[in-house]
Amino acid sequence: MNITKTIEKLFKRFLPSPFTIAIILTLLTMVLALSFTEAPKDQSHLFAVLSYWENGIWNNDLLVFAYQMMLILVLGHILVLSKPMNFGIEKLTNLVNNTSNAVLLVSSATMIVSFFNWGLGLIFGAIMARKVAEAAQLRNFKINYPLVGASGYVGLMIWHGGISGSAPLKVAESGHLTSLMSGINDEGLKSQLPNFISFNETIFSSANLILFGVLLLIIPLFLYRLGKKVPTTETKLPIYKGIITKEKNLKGAERLDHSKLFGIGFGILILIAFFYQYFDALKGLVITPNMLNFFMLGLALILHGSFKSFLNAVEEAIKGASGILIQFPLYFGIMGIMRDSGMVIQISDFFVSIATPITLPILTFLSGGLVNIFVPSGGGQWAIQGPIVIESALKLGVPLPKAIMAFAYGDQITNMLQPFWALPLLGITKLKAKEILPYTLMLMVIGTIVFIGGLLLL
Repeated sequence: MNITKTIEKLFKRFLPSPFTIAIILTLLTMVLALSFTEAPKDQSHLFAVLSYWENGIWNNDLLVFAYQMMLILVLGHILVLSKPMNFGIEKLTNLVNNTSNAVLLVSSATMIVSFFNWGLGLIFGAIMARKVAEAAQLRNFKINYPLVGASGYVGLMIWHGGISGSAPLKVAESGHLTSLMSGINDEGLKSQLPNFISFNETIFSSANLILFGVLLLIIPLFLYRLGKKVPTTETKLPIYKGIITKEKNLKGAERLDHSKLFGIGFGILILIAFFYQYFDALKGLVITPNMLNFFMLGLALILHGSFKSFLNAVEEAIKGASGILIQFPLYFGIMGIMRDSGMVIQISDFFVSIATPITLPILTFLSGGLVNIFVPSGGGQWAIQGPIVIESALKLGVPLPKAIMAFAYGDQITNMLQPFWALPLLGITKLKAKEILPYTLMLMVIGTIVFIGGLLLL
């Protein structure tokens, strides 16, 4: 494993913190915009780029999206902190006695959960990794904790092809494609746009499910073999006890906070409203971020059993999301520069200019992965890159669902290189980005081969 050790040394020596990476990417984007885009006629190029940056930071649509994503992340964390979920995770970790078993269990379970919800999967994987480390301490066996942590992050390489994927969710909304393409003047292309694209054509298509199944087999097996070769050490962590609520000597209104009848009853009311409001959408396999959050809110209240336990979990979950909260505006600023300066169009147009109907999905995949390094937000990236993906697919006769999923695959695969979404996992596991990235980089290579092969063959 000399290659692994070399990569690990390089990352530990040269990789700064995720926040510093966001700052460096911001400055790099500014330099690229100044170098490769044209200045406005009536404004200094530098001040124009700074204006694009500031407009991106406070873009109202992106701030709404950020709040939706934060809720998905926080509510997913709250669900994992409930007693039933915590009990299930502890039972699973009892099966572990070495690194190979640990990474096989953590990676496969995390990928399955992440297919249903990326926020839930991210936190589930983080707590699974943490619980494995605690089990190693309690039962006195050694593990490679960074590799286990990387296994808890693999859900982010399949999430955009899952039920909570931003692009498939958005195109499933009635009228979204027409709204997205409002800036296109070609009425012939607009007339080809469907009102929406259902999950049957994207997430639940046979091609996507086959690719997910292949990765669900290959990734855990690769990590299992890797776990037999990497060095192991003892772990030293405080035991993560989850959410504990005290219910002794309750008085007056405190009883409402701790009332299981009140808490579970309100959660059931939310789920009744959910199924009443969204029954037709669910039948058509149309799922939106608001639907996911509404459902998770009701389920979280039921699983926690009381408002007190729920609010304690909220307080804990907010901590894991704090790093992402403060970095979202920075990446929105990068997005503003890339969109308003025309950089995203330049990148996409370059790939489209050399594309054929066969190669367009591959080039869409590659451009999606490249832009994700600068804009690690699937929904935000779709808002600025989506029109180019749709227009190029229509012009070259590539099926829209295939082009959309090619974009989704590219966006998700470079999460294994960009540590933005790893922040909650790093906070829970107490690992550092430079410790898990050598392993996630290997997973990115494997995933890239699988996705490109799938786009060519399926």
